[in-house]
Amino acid sequence: MLDRIANKLSLSILMAVALAFATATFAWSQRPAHSAAPSAEQSQPKPSGSEDHASRPANTAPRLPSDVTTDQSVELPGRTLKFKATAGSIPINDGEGALQAEIAYVAYVIEGTPALSRPVTFVFNGGPGAASTYLQLGALGPWRLPLEHVGPSMSPVVIGNADTWLDFTDLVFIDPVGTGYSRFDATGDGVRRQFWSVDGDAQALAVFIRKWIEKTGRQASAKFLVGESYGGFRAPKIARVLQGDQGVGVTGVILISPVLDFGLFGQRRHSPMSWVVHLPSMAATVLDGKVPEGKGTFNRDALRDVERYAAGDYLADLMRGERDSAAVERMSPKVAEFTGLDPALVRRLAGRVDTGTFQRELNRQRGLVASAYDATVTGFDPNPTSANSRFEDPMLSAMGPPLTSAMTDLYQRVLHWRVDAPYHLLNHDISSRWDYGRGRAGPEVVDDLRQALAFDPRLRVLVTHGASDLVTPYFADQLILDQMPVFGSADRLKLAVYGGGHMYYSRDASRRALRGDAEQLYRAAVN
Repeated sequence: MLDRIANKLSLSILMAVALAFATATFAWSQRPAHSAAPSAEQSQPKPSGSEDHASRPANTAPRLPSDVTTDQSVELPGRTLKFKATAGSIPINDGEGALQAEIAYVAYVIEGTPALSRPVTFVFNGGPGAASTYLQLGALGPWRLPLEHVGPSMSPVVIGNADTWLDFTDLVFIDPVGTGYSRFDATGDGVRRQFWSVDGDAQALAVFIRKWIEKTGRQASAKFLVGESYGGFRAPKIARVLQGDQGVGVTGVILISPVLDFGLFGQRRHSPMSWVVHLPSMAATVLDGKVPEGKGTFNRDALRDVERYAAGDYLADLMRGERDSAAVERMSPKVAEFTGLDPALVRRLAGRVDTGTFQRELNRQRGLVASAYDATVTGFDPNPTSANSRFEDPMLSAMGPPLTSAMTDLYQRVLHWRVDAPYHLLNHDISSRWDYGRGRAGPEVVDDLRQALAFDPRLRVLVTHGASDLVTPYFADQLILDQMPVFGSADRLKLAVYGGGHMYYSRDASRRALRGDAEQLYRAAVN
């Protein structure tokens, strides 16, 4: 997922000019003023007029099936939830009304409450290239696949989700084009460059949200966005597009394990901040390992010491550089203590422990490697005696088969929406071709957050992270948010850190804590 992103940024510079033109055309063509665009049933693929589009044959694959709505109920502790479930798609057209893509979704709606008093939440994952299944079956939806002890061959049977958000908001899970069952209808590289780009992606998803709202008559409802990983990066951009071109206000945004600034993403040997932001997550992993499984709860305050050191003495010594042997000697024992690694190894690394080394060395004596997405989760090293090793991530990779099977079973057996095509839980082709654009600077959404909060005094934002996530370390966003102004009230922008990693909601306690914090935000935002 996001660990592939840094290598793509330099290539995307070359595509920035072309992207700017394509995105501008797309944004204009999808504004609400052009509401005469054909519906999903009426649209027929036809050349858009572009040279790239017209030179290739139309996509002859069958269209996605018509929407299907079913009555559902789920028995949960202390309550029974009855709701409507809709599986379907919404068409995205170009300026001439030609169908470009179909974006698939699953919506869960409790009827009988006026739209004015019933919020609706739009949910998407990241990658880029990930379907929304991770959040639908991992945290928010009415059914859940237990993921606390995940494995590729585990049973893909879902259970009722006692921590579903459906109690306080309707839910719409969105799969961006190329993920899940969402698909292109137009052919050619131009349309892919358009949708698989920072701005084109945000524009397309904002158009989807506006069209779903108009289709279902939910203009009066409070609207919320939830995005995970790269989805947490795209959410502030979508909020800004909705506020602007699409004419839709957003009441709240919840970001799950996001990247806010790619300038802090990854680890660059020459960048002191790369090491500063990762050290607390490594320390959190070591602290977690000292607590017997099932005993004790995550202690946020236990990380204050490493945070103070990382942003203080550690940063000061890193700034002196590797040539300063005294600085290396000062920080190496402290870093070894926080990371649990051999002090001699840390000294050889000049006090700079990269995530790959940490994953391999922390449990090397036991022949185990750690997940980058949650370093407390381990798997066997396929090459335990080799100097180097390549291995599947014990968390992310292990989730793939059971989540895919559980989602396709839900579509077919429960939602009765059958698609004769592969379901793309995580499409690596998208992440490898993603266009980050924006010139030489790494993309960021801090300015989008700042503008959105300043523009709408009712907007509230909750940024959440798992403590032992090495891919999007929580301390990076903590440092960023500390630099934000107080827009009227500090409660409008909060950071929450839970036990676990990138998909911290796989832990029961963290998933419940997320639900509690989210419900508190919703109640404050709509009252």
